[in-house]
Amino acid sequence: MALRFALVIEPAASDDPRTDFDDTFRAIDPSAPALSVGELSTQRGDGIFESIGVVDGHPQETQAHLERLAHSAAICDLPAPHLEQWRRAVEIAATHAPQRGEGVVKLILSRGVEHGPAPTAWATAAAAADNTVAREQGIRVVTLDRGYGIDTPAKAPWLLLGAKTLSYAVNMAAIREAHRRGADDAVFVTSDGFVLEAPTASLIVRIDGRFVTPAPNGGILHGTTQLSLFAHLASEGFETGYATLPTRSLKDADAAWLVSSVRLAAPITAIDGMDVPVDAGLTASINRYLLSPRD
Repeated sequence: MALRFALVIEPAASDDPRTDFDDTFRAIDPSAPALSVGELSTQRGDGIFESIGVVDGHPQETQAHLERLAHSAAICDLPAPHLEQWRRAVEIAATHAPQRGEGVVKLILSRGVEHGPAPTAWATAAAAADNTVAREQGIRVVTLDRGYGIDTPAKAPWLLLGAKTLSYAVNMAAIREAHRRGADDAVFVTSDGFVLEAPTASLIVRIDGRFVTPAPNGGILHGTTQLSLFAHLASEGFETGYATLPTRSLKDADAAWLVSSVRLAAPITAIDGMDVPVDAGLTASINRYLLSPRD
């Protein structure tokens, strides 16, 4: 995704009383060099981010993304972001995303420059990739061991599990491993046999007519798209819920999806080589909802 726009943000304190933050933003050439060689986001992956889907110029679920940004900042001991300042940055960036079709606004908050300005922050806007094939034809996934037990996040909070950090090397390696195994994506599982999430998406399974996602108590990043979709499904009369799902329960799914802010809902056609039924009509309905304006 080629960047169309980049905005440097001078982070305001969370209790800054200002109501106009436009003088804290600076638009820069998105193709030009911008980061210091001492920037800890690139040196150590020491920072957090959010990717916000944009549909016909409208940024989706902005409040939920900002709240998750603040949650990640707290986990990582980063300064609390001023949410109204960041909301304004989203508004500005979204005007530079495609005004017809789909785009993405990315927010980045870094610990800053070693022995220099800290924190640092910026926002970007780009056109989204074409996810039509994944949404309509589905994806095959494999389960991969995440390397920790279901109780590890509670015992080791310094692992930052549950924060959306810039340290995505493991996530990208998992997707490459899935490709090596002939699949399109992966679903992480704990070493003691419980389902977590995908490297860049939330997992939703339908078992006995109930829509379930793994409970966010195992270091799972709580998905903004999953939250919105559960609210929609509940309003349509479906039962939704959270559960600590054993890996073996995946064989009982009569439908399953990976959902995320940009790809939206991709039906899973197979898990570890086992075919999963696809509800094409419901999937299309879900994606129509996810493409509708959502605040």
